[in-house]
Amino acid sequence: MANGIADRIKDYYPSFSKGQKKLSAAILNDYDKVVYMTASKLGRFVGVSESTVVRFANQLGYDGYSDFQKAIQELVRTKLTPNQRIDVTKKRIGHGDILTNVIESDIAKIRTTFDNMDRNEFHAACNAILSAKRIYIMGARSSEPLAMVLKYNLSLIFDNITLVAPKSTAEVFEQMFTIGENDLLIAFSFPRYSSKMVNAVKFARQNKAKVIVFTDSPNSPLAEFASYLLIAQSDMASFMDSLVAPISIINAIIVEITTRREALIRDRFDRLEKIWDEYDVYTKK
Repeated sequence: MANGIADRIKDYYPSFSKGQKKLSAAILNDYDKVVYMTASKLGRFVGVSESTVVRFANQLGYDGYSDFQKAIQELVRTKLTPNQRIDVTKKRIGHGDILTNVIESDIAKIRTTFDNMDRNEFHAACNAILSAKRIYIMGARSSEPLAMVLKYNLSLIFDNITLVAPKSTAEVFEQMFTIGENDLLIAFSFPRYSSKMVNAVKFARQNKAKVIVFTDSPNSPLAEFASYLLIAQSDMASFMDSLVAPISIINAIIVEITTRREALIRDRFDRLEKIWDEYDVYTKK
């Protein structure tokens, strides 16, 4: 069975009742309206009973309405335009204290990411960074700042770091032209997913390089090309994405690598401090 709710609906559609077809239309056409509705509200919106909604979720293979609703949220995050995101966020936050609501939501994202993180996958990703001949880092659109943060910090530790600028697809391939089996691509992509990122990770794997993918779901279009998959919960914060969870994973990677290469890194920073002092890189105040 296909993973996404839209694909599941397509697979089962011929067997649906009239009410289930109404539910299907609401989910596929009005997802921004129904995404945070309860089962009873969704039923009233469509004109069917709450029990019909619950049976519909079960027929699609979801373990209850909560699991079904998460699948709709997944669809929403990959489809919404910026203006639709603003509308959905207003409905979620309401008229309460925005600062409190947003920060509490971010805390919940970090907690969920922590609880669901595959520790073996995390440590394997760190091993890949430490053993790579060359490391390419790339993020596009809203994920580009994540790539820049990781590139900056890893460049203080290693000399083999390249930030791939997300220009045209042809230029991306030109920047990664020599990537090979001893190399590593670290790729960031969160909804809405960039086609350049999908092409980049596919190109890296075709050239036998390892790929660490930072994304929000195993259903992400980049996931199938990942050698190591690091899942971080992201969500909408108005038209922008909340990316506090992937930043936390980046922090953990830097700390892990620093711990495992402490002596070499201390020596490197001793030399860097002399350069920074000599050229007044940082203010003395």
